[in-house]
Amino acid sequence: MRRDYLLLTGLAFLFFFPFLGSVHLFDWDEINFAECAREMLLTGDWMRPQIDFEPFWEKPPLFLWMQAFSMKVFGINEFAARFPNAVCGWATLLMVYHIGYRIHDRIFGWLWALAWLGSLLPHMYFRSGIIDPWFNFFIFTGLFGFLEFRWRFFQLTKEQSFWVRYRHLLGGGALLGMAILTKGPTAYLIVMLVLVLYWAKYRFKGKGYFLHLVYFSLAAGVAALLWFGVEYWMHGPWFLQEFLTYQVRLLSTEDSGHGGFVGYHVVVLLLGCFPMSIFALPNLRGDRESEDEGLETDPMISCVRYDFGTWMQILFWVVLILFSLVKTKIVHYSSLCYFPITYLGALTLWRAIKWDIMPGYVKYLLPTIGVVLGLAVASLPYFGTHLELLKPLFQKDPFALANLDAEVEWVWWQSIPGLVLALASIIATYYWVRRKAWMSTQYLLAGGAIFTGGTLLFIVCNIEGYSQRAAIEFYERKAPQDCIIKPVGFKSYAHLFYGNKQDPGPDKAIDDFPGVYTQKPIKPTYFVAKLNRIHPLEEFSHIHEIGRKNGFVFFEWDAGANPANK
Repeated sequence: MRRDYLLLTGLAFLFFFPFLGSVHLFDWDEINFAECAREMLLTGDWMRPQIDFEPFWEKPPLFLWMQAFSMKVFGINEFAARFPNAVCGWATLLMVYHIGYRIHDRIFGWLWALAWLGSLLPHMYFRSGIIDPWFNFFIFTGLFGFLEFRWRFFQLTKEQSFWVRYRHLLGGGALLGMAILTKGPTAYLIVMLVLVLYWAKYRFKGKGYFLHLVYFSLAAGVAALLWFGVEYWMHGPWFLQEFLTYQVRLLSTEDSGHGGFVGYHVVVLLLGCFPMSIFALPNLRGDRESEDEGLETDPMISCVRYDFGTWMQILFWVVLILFSLVKTKIVHYSSLCYFPITYLGALTLWRAIKWDIMPGYVKYLLPTIGVVLGLAVASLPYFGTHLELLKPLFQKDPFALANLDAEVEWVWWQSIPGLVLALASIIATYYWVRRKAWMSTQYLLAGGAIFTGGTLLFIVCNIEGYSQRAAIEFYERKAPQDCIIKPVGFKSYAHLFYGNKQDPGPDKAIDDFPGVYTQKPIKPTYFVAKLNRIHPLEEFSHIHEIGRKNGFVFFEWDAGANPANK
């Protein structure tokens, strides 16, 4: 096993860590959290998150602490902001290998670990600067602590100390508390729904189950109070009230325009977790254990495998249904499903390798989705050099049309990652049809890992060139100045992070609207607007345009002009 852990560590360092800083952070989430961490370092206030040097009650601070420590080591940059999630990717590979090895065997451990490398979004998120990878890691490990305790519970004796008997339960609860400290009480809601639904499946039977839920919840609460309790003690209830109000609003409304149809996350998971989503389909419901023709005779092993499969099914459906009902629709909201999808997908591959149990539908879905996704990405360099084919599609959106004027260099070899995925899907299907599951798996997961890594390295940087680079480069040019930069008509955090905004001190209102339009400037002031939303800047004679690029229009406050309307 030690050799396997070293090999997985090498794969993690090969795929997750290189070139983390090769592209700017993306608005909103990546820059939002990185800016909170940056402001922690500037202000020295590690207890209360801030954004634009005002209280930021949307997220607890645990992930922000990770980023802030990373920035202390590597500097305030993109690499430091994404480094914690690369570490999370490494930890996740080792964890799922360990669990898979224990419940099944070494082959399954490798399949589950490689499923994360070879699937699109699960791989991609470990190279991002968003909160969810660590949030999901803590939820899953916390839930597994409860499972581990229940599997051992009937073998415990009263002669053992309380800690020996309950360490897995209390440790799992503490990890759940860390999930709450990472993103909020949604972690507890999800886990409790899973635990209660499992209990209900067996008609609320199970010795000590309710008491164990209580102990588990208490451990989670104690861990969460390490910040929530201290925050309340230091500053009173206002910050926590705002935090809880935001959490409720996020679940019940379309926050910041992030809406979508009910089946949004079904599509996201089917395509985003390809190819493992294809293999997970037959295991999303029901008991497939009877198909394991060569299953070991040890009843304990059989029971644990069956039970863990049930837990994974419940976890998948709880997350999918919950976030399908939530009004706000964002891709990473359903990312906790990556754990059950990769497990249940690996289960299909494991059975195919060991017992030649190979679902026939795979030979249709696998090449169809793989080739379509691969060719879609492979075609981007062609369309990038033939923008006249795309511009008619954006005639009604002047800003998007102007984005296409960005100077982005496309070359033919940037198509290679997409072609690799398409070819790997075809070859994997060929071996699948010929009932060579191991060969099919190797080609498919290797192709998925190369596709995702290559796309992030060669394609995403160009996409960023169209979407936001012009604005960020403007902020970076102004960063050495002691100035005010304000986006107008759109929400952004990029001007704070890349403009290197400093703490304004006690007088935080000096750059607030609407006074910034009309009062005498105390320092150089710049405004950034999108081409189709430059109102009301054009109405003021003391604010004049200094340039525009790729849909962004840049304005400067003329200190010598009278602050009056035109």
